[in-house]
Amino acid sequence: MSSHITIKDIAKAMGCAPSTVSRALNNSANISPAVREAIQRYALEHNYRPNEFALSLRNNRSNTIGVILPQIVHYFFSSVLSGIEKAAAAAGYNIIVAQSNEEYEKEVAIVESFRKAKVCGVIASLAKGTYDFTHFRRLVDEEVPLVFYDRICTELNTSRVVVDDYTGAFAAVEHLIETGCSKIAFYTSPLHLEISKNRRNGYVDALRKHRIEVDNDMIIECDNRARARELTMKLISSPERPDAFFAVNADTAAGILYACKDAGLRVPEDVSICGFSDNEMARSTEPRLSMVDQPGEAVGQGAMELLLAKIDGNEEKLVYKNKIVKTSLILRGTTREK
Repeated sequence: MSSHITIKDIAKAMGCAPSTVSRALNNSANISPAVREAIQRYALEHNYRPNEFALSLRNNRSNTIGVILPQIVHYFFSSVLSGIEKAAAAAGYNIIVAQSNEEYEKEVAIVESFRKAKVCGVIASLAKGTYDFTHFRRLVDEEVPLVFYDRICTELNTSRVVVDDYTGAFAAVEHLIETGCSKIAFYTSPLHLEISKNRRNGYVDALRKHRIEVDNDMIIECDNRARARELTMKLISSPERPDAFFAVNADTAAGILYACKDAGLRVPEDVSICGFSDNEMARSTEPRLSMVDQPGEAVGQGAMELLLAKIDGNEEKLVYKNKIVKTSLILRGTTREK
């Protein structure tokens, strides 16, 4: 028999998930005795040898995974956390959750605390102010499995999970165009972030597809309600006011809506509004906000699956994967019907 049988091979033969095989081979109490015995017997009969890298990682590190959230109060990030928690519990892992609060220095301190705690892996989304990735590079150099989600780092070789920001933005802006809007403002998060670049590209390509000139003055960094309310009052007071807004999140979209209503504009008859990342706020305004929905739980579960593949040795050390989660356009009262 070959000595190169892998956990994936065993999982395929036994009709179960690789993570189940890994836990069975490590005598996890979360696996029934019968299944555990069957997997171990198959591995023995087929001369399975554990991945040395994964084995040393497990022996020297805790059974805990570190999770970094930019803002825990943000509905999307709390949904991601829910997905991570469920997947971690099912696999028999604990998690430590830390919030960077969008601060680079705090993010650096969190990573250092995870290193000292000898976590067996890290799942992270970048703070808005992060331009230097030395702290994450240290994790990679120390061979701590690392997965980025949503706000990813493209400078490091890691697995990543993102929503399809480009397609979501394109679909939203195209709907605004197809319902009669032609001067569409885009309120975005900082443009150095990959999610911002992808959403901007979707916005721009939708305009170009419909032969609408791109006005860079209509692309504005704004990602909170107070700022959106202030900016929108100025824009809708100008002679060339926008007839639609596409916002980076529900909080920003709500700020736009309040400004338009304060100015006596009818929504969506005079101004249409669509945002990105559906949440309870979007469903509570009057009229309710049209939104691009990004399923946070699916992002969290996907990130955990990619991380477990590294921790359990189901992926080669230098193999990295990108997982893209689809979005959907939810049409409500702030956009016109076709």
